[in-house]
Amino acid sequence: MDAKRTLSDLEDAVLSLISEDEIVAFHRGLVQIPSVNPPGDCVDNIAFVQKPLEEAGFSIDYIFDDPTQPNIAASYGPTGGKKLLVNAHVDVVPIGERSAWKHEPFGAEVEDGKIYGRGAGDDKASVTAQVIASLALQRSGIPLKGQLIYTCVSDEENGGVHGASLVAEKYPDPDWAIVGEQTLNRVAVGEKGGAGVQFVVHGKTAHGALPWEGANAIEGAAEIIVALRREYWPKLKDRVHWAFKPSSASVNMISGGVKANVVPDRATLLIDRRIVPGEKPDDVRNEMFEIAKQAIQNVPGCTVEMEIGFPGKEANANAVTDPLVVAMLGANEKLGLNTEPTGFSMGTDGRFWNAKGVPTIIYGPGDPSLAHIPDEWVGIDEMVDAARAYAVAMVRLLGDYEGNNN
Repeated sequence: MDAKRTLSDLEDAVLSLISEDEIVAFHRGLVQIPSVNPPGDCVDNIAFVQKPLEEAGFSIDYIFDDPTQPNIAASYGPTGGKKLLVNAHVDVVPIGERSAWKHEPFGAEVEDGKIYGRGAGDDKASVTAQVIASLALQRSGIPLKGQLIYTCVSDEENGGVHGASLVAEKYPDPDWAIVGEQTLNRVAVGEKGGAGVQFVVHGKTAHGALPWEGANAIEGAAEIIVALRREYWPKLKDRVHWAFKPSSASVNMISGGVKANVVPDRATLLIDRRIVPGEKPDDVRNEMFEIAKQAIQNVPGCTVEMEIGFPGKEANANAVTDPLVVAMLGANEKLGLNTEPTGFSMGTDGRFWNAKGVPTIIYGPGDPSLAHIPDEWVGIDEMVDAARAYAVAMVRLLGDYEGNNN
């Protein structure tokens, strides 16, 4: 092929090979294979994804430290140039109460242009769109200047220790990374950071009929909650960044108590703190701790300590002028999709590459508000649009065409 073909020629060659029927068949087959985490067994899912890529000639790297939670990296294109890593996960959360579902959780039923099932959106829609785009790129035979590394992982829903964390150690230095999650096919230039924390309140037990003899740890925890809501939560709405919803915090777990007739001597609060660019995990935790220490003084005899399980991470946001963002926004513009960049509120596997300094964006079909709920679904048209957009971005970043200076 002529290496000087135009960008439009290369894009059209790849787009012509993306089939809605293939997308639907692949997606339904994937959803019909359970991959609930926990326990996290994704062997059959990874095998399902690997098969067409291997048959197409992709070089397959099988990566795991737990044989039930494997991952693959499928590479295509010349080495020595730029590298684009694309990622999505196949593990899904439990279905919850079966009675809450109208559709079979793993039936992949099609109704009114939607496919229903656990993982239909999160994250098997992104997996499907990425695989189909990767296959179209290979089948087109267009000339490439760089290499595509498609990665499919397990264990995202449980922290990624057995999944993307391992893959990022094996493939730490791509030039760009696109992580598939539900963004409504909008270009998310980054993701919020996290600074979760647990406050442990200590008190003193006493008989429930003699509460003045003890120090009630649950009442101490209540004082902390009220103080945070009154003094701290309102400030967060003013901590903003153009790509994200405001900084946020929520008391998501509370535990304590010994027995119905015993004054509790211990209570714990778990706070989910999501941060925007400019905030630091240690700083925001200390802000909350200072308020907690003041509030606990309202319950004589109680003390509070702070426990940190997860070290936390800062938010990240790539510049809209970054070649990766430009390519993805350009793909959406070509296809008539949303061209307003945004940010992603949830955590993703992208954090593993972002921590290594790799420009990383989040993009994929589906609505994040439908994740983890009964009758989860994704629109077939959304997956088709995503596959086409991924493919165009791949061509723009890796294609050998006149004017590609990446």
